[in-house]
Amino acid sequence: MREKPAVAMAEVEMPSKTRKQRPRTGRARGRVRTATGKSPMAKWVYVFGDGKAEGSAELRDLLGGKGANLAEMANLGLPVPPGFTISTEVCAHFYANAKSYPPELDEQVVAALAHVGSLTGKSFGDPQNPLLVSVRSGARASMPGMMDTVLNLGLNDVTVEAMAKKSGDRRFAYDSYRRFITMYCDVVLGVGHHHFEDILETHKDRRGHVLDTDLDAEDWVEMVERFKKCVIEEHGTAFPQDPHEQLWGAIGAVFGSWMNARAITYRRLHAIPESWGTAVNVQSMVFGNMGDSSATGVAFTRNPSTGARQLYGEFLVNAQGEDVVAGIRTPQEISEAARVQAGSDKPSMETAMPQAFAELERIYNVLERHYRDMQDLEFTVEQGRLWMLQTRAGKRTAAAALKIAVDLASEGVISQDEAVLRVDPAALEFFRSISASPRQVFWKLRVPSSLPYILSGMRVAYPLALIGAVVAEWFTGTHGLGYVVYSSWLNLRTPDLFVAISMLAFTGIAINIVLSLAERRLLFWHDSVRSTS
Repeated sequence: MREKPAVAMAEVEMPSKTRKQRPRTGRARGRVRTATGKSPMAKWVYVFGDGKAEGSAELRDLLGGKGANLAEMANLGLPVPPGFTISTEVCAHFYANAKSYPPELDEQVVAALAHVGSLTGKSFGDPQNPLLVSVRSGARASMPGMMDTVLNLGLNDVTVEAMAKKSGDRRFAYDSYRRFITMYCDVVLGVGHHHFEDILETHKDRRGHVLDTDLDAEDWVEMVERFKKCVIEEHGTAFPQDPHEQLWGAIGAVFGSWMNARAITYRRLHAIPESWGTAVNVQSMVFGNMGDSSATGVAFTRNPSTGARQLYGEFLVNAQGEDVVAGIRTPQEISEAARVQAGSDKPSMETAMPQAFAELERIYNVLERHYRDMQDLEFTVEQGRLWMLQTRAGKRTAAAALKIAVDLASEGVISQDEAVLRVDPAALEFFRSISASPRQVFWKLRVPSSLPYILSGMRVAYPLALIGAVVAEWFTGTHGLGYVVYSSWLNLRTPDLFVAISMLAFTGIAINIVLSLAERRLLFWHDSVRSTS
């Protein structure tokens, strides 16, 4: 078990001791001063929340994609649950030092937890008013599903009762506790989630239930006890009750997942360097499983298949994030138009939660304008209030990429040149998707894609062709510039010789100017032209 810092959270101060400075890694690392102001120390933790953050989108290399975007959304004043990010440099230290942490990290994490607690009015590990957190990975390059996540961290046999009393919903509290046990054991202790799924399915069959939402509070209390017995049987030790031990176990598991087989394979396929590492995001929990006024979901700000300007996604009422992707329940449509198109009889978010939907629409417009691109969003609605958990550039089809680029340009979000750059000129998939004819493919795709090579070849070919013509006329011609140069040289007509040479030079310069103008006009979208303009 990891040892906790011997300091009360309410009295956290930055330590006055310093350590020997580590060699710099090539990236600028933040420095913070100690409580006495005597000497700086390395900064490993960056907090965000309440409309401000220590990081920003520009610190993607240091905070990872998720952490940088959480900080950016906080700086924009969007509703982001408070939290903090442990930087990617801790991951580098972790693997360079036998999976150990920097000496200052303990105290910086405790200080960050105290800061988050002050924003939420809760305290981590408090038996009466506990702060619960999620622990998520966040590499600088998106690696969806490759690394580990833990939700509801901080629950134990004491804090679950406090949570039940504070929320007035015992079922919600124990549902969250059983989720935490399942996820923590799978990610940290190595006890596969299938052990717990078998127990749950057996219980539902015995009681005649179909969905998890059919179970009541007493069912979940029983499940928690049976889950804890399963942990002892499969792991040999009891489920950890100390929230600090839970936290450091989850942090270590997320850093450890950077080198799991899934992540290694994904990095190899997508050319992501191992040295980048991952950040860890610790964020106060917001709950989508607090009844019918709560939900969780994912959405694109535009349709990723067609590029249409509409919210596109799914959500689940009374659920947490993993339920959306687990396939246990059928998700509901975000917009009413999408519900009608899908022929679903379940209410859309637009109908069931109109205020949260309106807020989501407002936020997606803010994010698209700010990031100047279609966004992929994750959100939770807790008792009617919307919270943003993530934003990132959304993946899209080739057809959607073209429409989105054109629409963003027409809306004044990006320039026309940037719109052209965002569409791959060799995207044959797009032309097939719109049933383009062979003639259209030739003139609209193959010719533009070939122009850089054609014009580059002409830059080489024309001077050589000019030299070849002059040499041929020199030896065998009876007219032409080559013949003039030869006869002027032979008859010592120096003025004629200089005129002929000047005309040759002018011809070469003129050809070069014409090719340059052609490149600027025809290849305005190409990097070779943009970099010189």
